[in-house]
Amino acid sequence: MIQSIDYAAIAPPLILALMAGAVLLLDAFLPRTGRTRTALGLLTLAGVLGALVAVVAQAVRGKRLGTFCAPDLGGHEGGAACSFVVDDITLVFGAVVLAAAVVVVLLSMAQLADRTIPPGEWYFLLLCTFTGAVTLPASRDLIMLVVALELVSLPVFALAALKRYDARGSEAALKLFLVSVISTAVMLFGVSLLYGLTGAVHLERIGARLPVSPSAFPHLFDAAAAEASGLTVAGPAGTPGQAPAGVLTVAVVLVLAGFAFKVAAVPFHFWAGDVYQGAPVPVAALLSVISKAAGFAGLILVLTTALAGQAGLWAPIVAILAALTMTVGNLLALRQRHVVRLLAWSSVAQSGYILAPLSVAGKSAVSASIAYIAIYAAMNIGAFAVVMAVSRTAERNELEDYRGLAFRAPVPALALGFFLICLAGLPPGLAGMFAKIVVFREIVQGGGGWLAVVMAVNTVIGLYYYISWTARLFLPAEAAGPAPGAPARGALSPAVTIALALGLAASVAFSVAPQLVFSIAG
Repeated sequence: MIQSIDYAAIAPPLILALMAGAVLLLDAFLPRTGRTRTALGLLTLAGVLGALVAVVAQAVRGKRLGTFCAPDLGGHEGGAACSFVVDDITLVFGAVVLAAAVVVVLLSMAQLADRTIPPGEWYFLLLCTFTGAVTLPASRDLIMLVVALELVSLPVFALAALKRYDARGSEAALKLFLVSVISTAVMLFGVSLLYGLTGAVHLERIGARLPVSPSAFPHLFDAAAAEASGLTVAGPAGTPGQAPAGVLTVAVVLVLAGFAFKVAAVPFHFWAGDVYQGAPVPVAALLSVISKAAGFAGLILVLTTALAGQAGLWAPIVAILAALTMTVGNLLALRQRHVVRLLAWSSVAQSGYILAPLSVAGKSAVSASIAYIAIYAAMNIGAFAVVMAVSRTAERNELEDYRGLAFRAPVPALALGFFLICLAGLPPGLAGMFAKIVVFREIVQGGGGWLAVVMAVNTVIGLYYYISWTARLFLPAEAAGPAPGAPARGALSPAVTIALALGLAASVAFSVAPQLVFSIAG
């Protein structure tokens, strides 16, 4: 069977993949000079912007696109099933990933200025990761989902260790490699069980062949409507057509565990602090935003498409994971003095907030999670831009290095203060506050009162370390002695300045007009 390819649908990942090949070839033949390094960075940036333009064009077109489709030979499952689909989820996650990728490339241009990292390999690996991150939200079968997820993860191992003579980077790469191998093995086991139970790899067909549990969420599932749609409604144990309960439970738990590794959810979070700290700052930013967004995209697709009828099974597990993740992440962040480690554990806590709405298994709750991811990406990527600037002159990059930053570099200090206030959910950082309010509302309306209480307590805990860091920015430097680092006035490189401006513009836009992201995510 010959399948037709819709090149308009696959344009964003295709552009990134072709640009990755071009960067690698040019690096092989061009002389190793500063101009070549800059040219490769600009070429990478052009590829990311081209892919972002393609995503915008798809959104303007407003038509659902699908390619790599397999016909339904049985004629009873709604027609052809496509492996690659461009819909609202694909467009939102694609835009978030590529917008964050622009900032990561700009930070990389500053990182590569010290000439300790080969630029060709660096930008090639970055583009490969971006390709996987854009492909994953469009993946609608288990095989493409796993391949895209690995394409996001595998290049990051090399990126973490690519800096010459950096033992911390090598250690971070090894830890990330081991964790990723384990998570992939766990996920593949769960995926194989799902295939064995249903005989299908496409998410829609898996959802159609697994039984719907009407007792789990009666406000979401109508047994009569499900039967009219051709779905199997689960009855008493042993009824014909019902999947073995024990095997299905194991499959769901293993798939959830695999994705929990990718998004650093508790108890699969232990790698985050060391890996973030040991890797170069652009790689930490990539893990914190792009890799996390891709992981959540895959998790949302599996839960809402393939396992929608099993919400009674996975929703309580997700609720417990969310509560543990936000609590452990915030408690660990309280003890940190290294700013990248603090942002790492803060990122873990933020994963808990993103997971929380998924536990009530409603469409609006999923929209709340997606909106939170978009707002979080803007705030966190901006914070990493300031951290990148300070790390150029403060090797330790600890909280005390930021004391008095407002007096030496007022623009980065004010921007960082705004990002931290946004992450804390306090005015004038209205973007973060609105995101937390929407998540809180969805949890309460979905019947997760206990989880709402846990989230409220954790929001208060998070205030301490965010405000503590913000306060240091405005303390007089004389009170703490000479500062070992922090950029002086005008010391920011053009690339970091642009990255900072982009993050700040997005965060301010979301604070002034939050309905923009909420309407798109909905």
